[in-house]
Amino acid sequence: MFSEELDPATARELWDVVREAVVIAGAPNISDYFPALAAADLLGVRHRMEKLVGWTYGVIDRQVEVRRRRRAAGEPRKNDLLDAALDMEMEGEVDGEGLVMNQDATRGMFMDLLVAGSGSTTSTIEWAMAELLQNPRLMEKVQEELKRVLGARTHVVESDIAKLSYLQAVVKETLRLHPTVPIGLNKAEATVEIQGYKIPKGTTVYVNLWDICRRAKVWDDPEKFMPERFADRDVSFVGTNFELIPFGAGRRICLGMPLADRMLHLMLASLLHRFEWTLPDGQVGGVDMAEQFGLVLSMAIPLRAVAKQIRSVRL
Repeated sequence: MFSEELDPATARELWDVVREAVVIAGAPNISDYFPALAAADLLGVRHRMEKLVGWTYGVIDRQVEVRRRRRAAGEPRKNDLLDAALDMEMEGEVDGEGLVMNQDATRGMFMDLLVAGSGSTTSTIEWAMAELLQNPRLMEKVQEELKRVLGARTHVVESDIAKLSYLQAVVKETLRLHPTVPIGLNKAEATVEIQGYKIPKGTTVYVNLWDICRRAKVWDDPEKFMPERFADRDVSFVGTNFELIPFGAGRRICLGMPLADRMLHLMLASLLHRFEWTLPDGQVGGVDMAEQFGLVLSMAIPLRAVAKQIRSVRL
């Protein structure tokens, strides 16, 4: 996002902070059930989250300030997301809801992207690898497609993804069985009645995305990992097909979805094109697919796998 790497110590701490923030955000809180107690912060959740967010804002602010100084000194533009955000700040650009792009908006945008595009993406990659390790035939099918499309090339580029239809199906099926965020949080903007239930304005509405993606009325054999189900089914996860909405839908769809979409395909393709993967010796019974509930759906027991470089692919 910033077109340059953070120093190793900061990068490690940032990763730990993002992971902790995801855990805290998904943990049960008494104010979820008794909103009147939210201001008291009885469990200290808000205080801890404020510290994590403040630290992350500090990292973002330092990157923004460095870029401002470089732009002022006349250094070449990076033409990345940060340059675009700073351009919008300078022009006082207003979005569709009448909000002005300013420093706070830039902070919030990068904070959302860090959370949505880091922990959630790695979790989905882990789920995809776990499913493929339990289905070697499917892994071979993806690798054969990669060899056919890439030929002698070692690196996967974004323009390759459109030609990798089976890889796309694997990503869709992974997101169907293991949606990045299992529960969507929304707020009613007006008082409505749904199936006889009155939903007052301002009510927090929980949407069970995990259940929607496993409905037997919609999906054949919904508990089975079967990428082939998307071969003749024009279904996208960008919020237009409500049977598959791992990132939500509508105007409030996950901000990090476009970034996660690119990263998921490129990272998974690179891992499968460069390495052969097996389970560790002595691991019996396959992979433990137990889920750890939270803001992000992750594996209860981290995946362990053995990678062996493919000889025809030199790093």
